Amino acid sequence: MTPGYDKALYLLPFDHRNSYVSGLFDFKPPLSPSHSEQVRDSKQLIYEGFRKALADGVPTESAGILVDEEFGSDILRDAHGRGFVTAMSVEQSGSEEFEFEYGAEFSRPIETFDPTFAKVLVRYNPEGDTALNRRQADRLKMLSDYCQRSQRPFMFELLVPPTRDQLARIGDSKALYDRRLRPTLMCMAIRQLQDAGIEPDVWKVEGLSRHDDCERIVAAARHDGRGAVGCIVLGRGAGVARVLRWLTTAAKVEGFIGFAVGRTTFWDAVAAYRAQTMTRAEAVAQIARRLRNWVDIFEQARLSRAAPVQ
Repeated sequence: MTPGYDKALYLLPFDHRNSYVSGLFDFKPPLSPSHSEQVRDSKQLIYEGFRKALADGVPTESAGILVDEEFGSDILRDAHGRGFVTAMSVEQSGSEEFEFEYGAEFSRPIETFDPTFAKVLVRYNPEGDTALNRRQADRLKMLSDYCQRSQRPFMFELLVPPTRDQLARIGDSKALYDRRLRPTLMCMAIRQLQDAGIEPDVWKVEGLSRHDDCERIVAAARHDGRGAVGCIVLGRGAGVARVLRWLTTAAKVEGFIGFAVGRTTFWDAVAAYRAQTMTRAEAVAQIARRLRNWVDIFEQARLSRAAPVQ
């Protein structure tokens, strides 16, 4: 099966687990039944925001959710029943090295919940630890092969954290790393993973501030007969202004089919609801407004791809 997914894709990701539980709730594992229920209810609130965004005009055929099975199983079932695009994370939360949440039985929850996409988050620096990269690639090949066999789209969230040497080269500036080194390293990582036999249908990548860097990412993702592979830009928990710049830049490049912006969409609203400074309805409405704003910005910028030069 030739990899590819080139339809518009506007995802609301709320599959965060360890960082979500500790950052928003200050809970520590193992969670009590009461704590687990609070986390599940907060994810239900986010899902309500997603559904309100659809009711307010976000296109149902393009919108989707990315949620975990641990706290979002009821949401996954409901969304599947309504015909929404769904993605489910299969990686072990909080692990620096990619591991399956259920080890060798990684396909079991995929078969149970039947999401549109099987999704992984992987930290992979092509100039990093060679043995680590090889171990991760071996596991990822298993998932890629499974998705190919079962004809299920595969979504790959690629994070490229800097090595100490890379940061030292640019004066320990993460901002300079993001601008000068990360785009090239992302392209290298995509090619290395493809060479290892890993074939995502959608690459979920960190935001880029330059048009030509977005073009380079698409070229890497689509080279050698992969012309239908799509790219989406993630929000990385950044501020609204930065997310808008990333979306606008990516949307103008053919091959970027959408975005997956999570924490910037829901975090403030969920925190305010927990602090009782927002009602549930207000929090739901804020999430819906943010999601619709991302969609509007992306679609407006995408129109400029075909705009005639004056």
